[in-house]
Amino acid sequence: MAGKPVRPVNAIDQTRRMLSLVTYLRERPGARIEDVARAFGVTEDELVSDLDVLPMCGTSFRGGDLLDIDTDGERIWWHNPAALGADAAEPLRLAADEATALLVAARAVATLPGLRESDRQALLRATAKVETAAGEAAGASSRLSVTFESEGGVFADVDRAIAERRRLWIRYYSPARDEVTEREIDPIRLVSVGHTYVEAWCRRSEARRTFRLDRVAEIRILDEPSAPPEVELRDLSEGLVQPSAEDPEVVVEVGPGGRWVAEYYPHDSADELPDGGLRITLRTPDPASLKRLALRLGRDGRIVEPQELAESARRAAREALEAYDGAGAAG
Repeated sequence: MAGKPVRPVNAIDQTRRMLSLVTYLRERPGARIEDVARAFGVTEDELVSDLDVLPMCGTSFRGGDLLDIDTDGERIWWHNPAALGADAAEPLRLAADEATALLVAARAVATLPGLRESDRQALLRATAKVETAAGEAAGASSRLSVTFESEGGVFADVDRAIAERRRLWIRYYSPARDEVTEREIDPIRLVSVGHTYVEAWCRRSEARRTFRLDRVAEIRILDEPSAPPEVELRDLSEGLVQPSAEDPEVVVEVGPGGRWVAEYYPHDSADELPDGGLRITLRTPDPASLKRLALRLGRDGRIVEPQELAESARRAAREALEAYDGAGAAG
């Protein structure tokens, strides 16, 4: 069931595909997985992933109203296609708290920067219909508001850029280097692994890079078309970086100012220290590459194990300090 996706996938594309999939399967009982995947331009793995979600959808959360769709590995079977029929369920009735939550959320989403105007108008029309149906229950929602943090706006811009195949300009903060850089990127897809990231082709480094949305300080959608080279999408279900169990183990101790290391580097464990710091155990195929981390941490951290690496990092720090003192004396 392997294969490459025909095009990058984002959350809105997937939702549209799944809505179309319901109609498609309803008209084709026993459809073959490979035929359906080909029709929708996705891999068989992606299709099966959609099929795992559809049984949680329906006109209500009562068992008979949920979609009863499954597969035997070759064909797809829908056992209760009448579940979405006109007479299948009672009209939906919202309680006052449900109507309030739905209306507040809908209005908040409609204010997101970067939302396509057609989607915004469709959402506002749906909101108006819910208000009419809710009657007096809709009154409370008008007194409440929700404001999304900046990541919401970044998400909307990235999602729009992916849908419209346009390049992005970003100012991005890198905690490992403690610097903000400007770069143009061709977005490939949005992924969520603990935090939300955009996987993209970076025009500055001419390589695939992953950027965390809450570290994007500024973003603009450019007129240039997005044209990332064809790359095989990685399986990120186990994390963005997946060190091997055979990789050498490194132990780093950091103070409160170095706790970001546990957030930035995949690790096996992160134990609290009495001073508010952490003892972090991680694996890397190239332990020597962590010397730069030790220099970056300075007084906020140190490599503890292995001893050879710890001594090498201390030596590099002494040499850097001596070079700095020598430059100062020469000046």
